[in-house]
Amino acid sequence: MSQFRALAGVLRSGRAGGSQWLRGCGGGPARRWVDPRRGCSSGTAPAPSAVVSSSSYVEEMYFAWLEDPKNVHETWDAFFRNIQASSPSGEAGERRPSALLQGRVLSHSPDMAQKVVEDHLAVHTLIRAYQIRGHHVAQLDPLGILEADLDSFVPSDLITSLDKLGFYGLDESDLDRSFQLPPTTFIGGGDTTLPLREIIRRLETSYCSHIGVEFMFINNVDQCQWIRQKIETPGIMQFTNAEKRTLLARLIRSTRFEDFLARKWSSEKRFGLEGCEVLIPALKTIIDKSSAAGIDSVIMGMPHRGRLNVLANVIRKDLDQIFCQFDPKLEAADEGSGDVKYHLGMYHERINRETDKNITLSLMANPSHLEAVDPVVQGKAKAEQFYRGDTQGKKVMSILMHGDAAFAGQGVVYETFHLSELPSYTTHGTIHVVVNNQIGFTTDPRVARSSPYPTDVARVVNAPIFHVNADDPEAVMYVCRVAAEWRTTFNKDVVIDLVSYRRFGHNEMDEPMFTQPLMYKQIRRQEHVLKKYSDKLIAEGVVTLQEFEEEVAKYDKICEEAYTSSKDEKILHIQHWLDSPWPDFFTAEGEPRSMSCVPTGLDEEVLQHIGQTASSVPLEDFKIHPGVSRILRGRAELVKNRQMDWALGEYMAFGSLLKDGIHVRLSGQDVERGTFSHRHHVLHDQEVDKRICVPMNHLWANQAPYTVCNSSLSEFGVLGFELGFAMASPNALILWEAQFGDFHNTAQCIIDQFISSGQAKWVRNNGIVLLLPHGMEGMVRRNKPGYTFSGDFEVQQLNDCNWIVVNCSTPANYCHVIRRQILLPFRKPLIIFTPKSLLRLPDARSSFDDLSQGTKFKRLIPDEGPVNQNPAQVKRVIFCTGKVYYELAKERKQQKMEKDIAIIRLEQISPFPFDLVRAEADKYVNAELVWCQEEHKNMGYYDYVRPRFLTVVANMKPVWYVGRDPAAAPATGNKSTHLNELKRFMDTAFNLSAFEGKDL
Repeated sequence: MSQFRALAGVLRSGRAGGSQWLRGCGGGPARRWVDPRRGCSSGTAPAPSAVVSSSSYVEEMYFAWLEDPKNVHETWDAFFRNIQASSPSGEAGERRPSALLQGRVLSHSPDMAQKVVEDHLAVHTLIRAYQIRGHHVAQLDPLGILEADLDSFVPSDLITSLDKLGFYGLDESDLDRSFQLPPTTFIGGGDTTLPLREIIRRLETSYCSHIGVEFMFINNVDQCQWIRQKIETPGIMQFTNAEKRTLLARLIRSTRFEDFLARKWSSEKRFGLEGCEVLIPALKTIIDKSSAAGIDSVIMGMPHRGRLNVLANVIRKDLDQIFCQFDPKLEAADEGSGDVKYHLGMYHERINRETDKNITLSLMANPSHLEAVDPVVQGKAKAEQFYRGDTQGKKVMSILMHGDAAFAGQGVVYETFHLSELPSYTTHGTIHVVVNNQIGFTTDPRVARSSPYPTDVARVVNAPIFHVNADDPEAVMYVCRVAAEWRTTFNKDVVIDLVSYRRFGHNEMDEPMFTQPLMYKQIRRQEHVLKKYSDKLIAEGVVTLQEFEEEVAKYDKICEEAYTSSKDEKILHIQHWLDSPWPDFFTAEGEPRSMSCVPTGLDEEVLQHIGQTASSVPLEDFKIHPGVSRILRGRAELVKNRQMDWALGEYMAFGSLLKDGIHVRLSGQDVERGTFSHRHHVLHDQEVDKRICVPMNHLWANQAPYTVCNSSLSEFGVLGFELGFAMASPNALILWEAQFGDFHNTAQCIIDQFISSGQAKWVRNNGIVLLLPHGMEGMVRRNKPGYTFSGDFEVQQLNDCNWIVVNCSTPANYCHVIRRQILLPFRKPLIIFTPKSLLRLPDARSSFDDLSQGTKFKRLIPDEGPVNQNPAQVKRVIFCTGKVYYELAKERKQQKMEKDIAIIRLEQISPFPFDLVRAEADKYVNAELVWCQEEHKNMGYYDYVRPRFLTVVANMKPVWYVGRDPAAAPATGNKSTHLNELKRFMDTAFNLSAFEGKDL
């Protein structure tokens, strides 16, 4: 109470300031009043404690109050009413100028004013305590075993017993005293004062029942007020009988679906929703409210638990298509490995029955890596918003579902949250729904997280968190309604924590009693939520028992009929489970419309135009940095000489695609300038803060937009985001650049689970491009060597592979491969190992002739030097890729071995260009074959290319290795060691007797 007394003392001493009148205890709303000494309206009256030293002033205020309580401020009104209430019974309730009352006012004003201020401040602080910490004692756990925040401690400032009133300097006798309510609460409804007893009761109803709300950390007053109004207003959580019946029907479908699967396939893993069946009506409520607000496309991501139920009852996938997935004899019709049924996605357009509006629902396919799909969903949602011009997220939104253990434990959740407010990544609010089973596989949450709740990560972006007991369906529906309205109103993230349980083990075959015996004893006694809620509605007369049983029988019949129909399915069409279809790009059967690729060269006029724009500033009065000006002058000189370096080659690729209406998006750490200061796609005015210029967007009058955006310092989250962005449209070039090539390894989950295997598992094309500066790891999988080289072998091979990996050695080839990526009749991920030293190497420049009409990407660049004069006399052919070519060429020239050794560049590593390599091997029939790389032997390309070279030569020749020895680390940190290693393998490469008498 010391803080209250101190404040009252300040007020009483007059240090509040004679003219700095207060708005009342706790900042109540101002009231216009008449100053009796001035006879005019003076705005807000001073609080009693600010003027109690002036008895004449108090007397004037008292008589003004007698005339009309509205003449004085609310705090004066409460002050005089409290004094009058303590008067003898004859005066109580009367408002007249009593000598005794005047005496009380004037003689007791100082002490009484201090007490009034202290008590009001105490009550206001009590209200705030419930708003901040009420969730800690909310009844959230359906099992009644654990506190949802893992702590049985009860905050001392919550009135859980009468003795707690002493914390505020109050006691039981104050319970029936009325107190003025502050403007930061809505518990009063239409009342501005309430008895303390009622204040506590309403606070407990709002914050300590089946809903616990965390929001007071939000630093926006309007947003806090909005939540208070939604949570505190008396009687606000009301449902009509029709809404209750709809909720019951949805709960029946959710529950009976799981029951049906359990009866038919009792020994199959399905990761059912038992224990949190309320998820289905929860999602449908969110979608209903969002649809009513104008949303017509929802992209969703979720882990495996409950996925089949969501597919059936939210997306509305045909039940027979789901049931046939349990048939072990079902054969796959599409190429690829397929995936387990609880990883599959779906895309479906339907009518929302509640709003009678069209809505498109997309559930993204997901691997076992529980939260990996989060940024992918966000990227796809952002792309749809972008292409539709939905700049505020009013048409397209995302919903992410999580498990409690993964939400707290997986770092990609944090990475994804930190994209939510970034201009080039925001989706204008995501609704997160956590299925909180209060367990992670077999791990108790008390040893699985350090935070009180699994949802605490959301606090970093000021997202409100609604914890709700999942066994109270109406509380869940209300929270979902509020969450949807929050997203519509503020376009910010929000979290719903469905505190529930898992009726069975991690999967239906698992025995949870091994590790959680007490929890599962309680679960076995736990009445199903459908039984609880149906009994409640029957008791209320909302439905009859017969109506309930008829609804159950109706859905059971639907399931049985679908089960019978599913037996007719003999073939699994993975295409039917596609989450991101491109109907206008492929044929109706999902096949490419052709198997050819047009040349990727460009007109001279286009090259000149792009080159001139790339070397200029298209805005007037725009002052750039002198260093940037020097770079632009250098570009202009290159264009004048019809040459291009790496930066210009990229400009040519992007600019020409923009001309053709292809949106280009380049994302990653520091991509706007480029890690190595070579790109400069965003120019900054040196004199005007935040004034920028993107010359690429000033190329053509009707060009497509170019998006270049520096990302947060994240790889996993940002690469996942860009992968999702690339899913939305095949007619866009989406690139992610790693700051350094080896930084891709923190995004390895996205690479392995989505990029490398996505098409095989989910028949999903994706044209994402990865730019990996000075990449050291091969990252390549097998592709089939058993080809006959007929037809358009290059395109057929590209269509059959899982991804394309290139290491270009010239700017022209870099430009060609980027343009080919869009001009191909299908989409494959493209991995490009981009250089560092070649960015400014004069030898690594290309002529405009290399990009002229009719030219195309060179999968292999042959040696066009003196070795061609007499190929049969060539003693060694060195195959290599990327930057090392220039070091080899320099060394060969110094040793004058241009006629003895051929150096051939393998530009496309995967799929391996068998046809071109065979032609070169046949050409140099008497030469020994060498693979040279600057990476260590156990890294890079050698283990990948060697068996393919041997296939080409039918194992008739060895393929010798030249490069660094095996090592654990990819590179030394010592310059001298690096140069010594380079000299050692260069000496070997040009020593024609190096392999004599040696075995592989």
